Amino acid sequence: MTIGRVQSPRIIRIGGGVAAETADVLGQLGLSHPLIVTDKTLVGLGHVARVTDTLDAAGMRYSIFDGVVEDPTDTCLDAGLQALRAEDFDCVIGLGGGSALDAAKAVSFMSVNPGHVRDYKAPTQIDRCGPPVIAIPTTGGTGSELTRWCVITDTKRVEKYNLSGLACVATAALIDWEFTVTKPARITADTAVDSLTHAIEAYVSKKAFAYTDTFALSAMPLIARHVRHACAEPDHAEAREALMLAASQAGMAFSNASVALVHGMSRPIGAHFHVAHGLSNAMLLPEVTAFSVDHAQARYATCARVMEMAGDTDSDATACAKLVEGLRRLNDDLKVPSPSAQGLEETAYFDTLPLMAEQALASGSPQNNPRVPSAEEIVSLYTKIW
Repeated sequence: MTIGRVQSPRIIRIGGGVAAETADVLGQLGLSHPLIVTDKTLVGLGHVARVTDTLDAAGMRYSIFDGVVEDPTDTCLDAGLQALRAEDFDCVIGLGGGSALDAAKAVSFMSVNPGHVRDYKAPTQIDRCGPPVIAIPTTGGTGSELTRWCVITDTKRVEKYNLSGLACVATAALIDWEFTVTKPARITADTAVDSLTHAIEAYVSKKAFAYTDTFALSAMPLIARHVRHACAEPDHAEAREALMLAASQAGMAFSNASVALVHGMSRPIGAHFHVAHGLSNAMLLPEVTAFSVDHAQARYATCARVMEMAGDTDSDATACAKLVEGLRRLNDDLKVPSPSAQGLEETAYFDTLPLMAEQALASGSPQNNPRVPSAEEIVSLYTKIW
């Protein structure tokens, strides 16, 4: 019998406008002096003010660290740690996409754990917790607000580190879809396919179990049904709400069942070529699925059916073929570029493939895949998506 082990935030609030409850949540937890970890774009958009207004009204002191960069690095983390140590903060608010939430988690746990962040890369479990983290996502993508994972890039070794453990679990999550209506189509598409990848990989993962299956199977159809509407109509409330909910559900699924080959291969693309994480996942998802389907036909066929890419009367083999085609069609509709179309330098890309394959395998994620690849097969997959 499979034993499921679940870690999740103590408080989860979901809905349009729920960010206005930030001060209330802090009060419920006995907290009153947060460091807000975010980026300059969100300050400019007024998203940070939506949170600080509630803190001001409650008479709470706070400071803002807006130095988060896309795919946060160890140097970004060091700057955030310096900001945290400058005052007597009792918690950290991560406000933004996956980069801000991951940075907030890392700032928290590295404030009480010695050494460099690379010392804690998976499979190490980081269980010594720092100040409580309140996660407020502004994109419907990573699901980091509900996961026990975060990712930090090592600038010296040019590698993205998977970091995991109780210290990577937020204490509270406020999931407010109203933040997402300002997101352009490209970010909306990439973060949605990131969520879809989380859900599919969690469902086919060798570590999947009944609890995570429920979240994965709920997230997949929400994304498939609504992502095109959200890209075409940025203020489509129903679509935005659905994608935000799906991102969180998919986050809960993969946080506890783990991701697989797509993510293992995606991180090196981001580390070496600075491709956004959701976009690199999207580039890989159809081809990696085609590589894997024969080794978990029933599971992949269920994915196809719940997303209405295949019918109940289709055989598993037919449903799997329709799933691969449906994912390719989704990428076409969302205008997902290949690495070459994205402008990656060809010689550098192909010269780096052996190292990327080595880093993908070292991450541990490919070992959860229904079909575990060799380094040579990973290089072949990277070549196919070029």
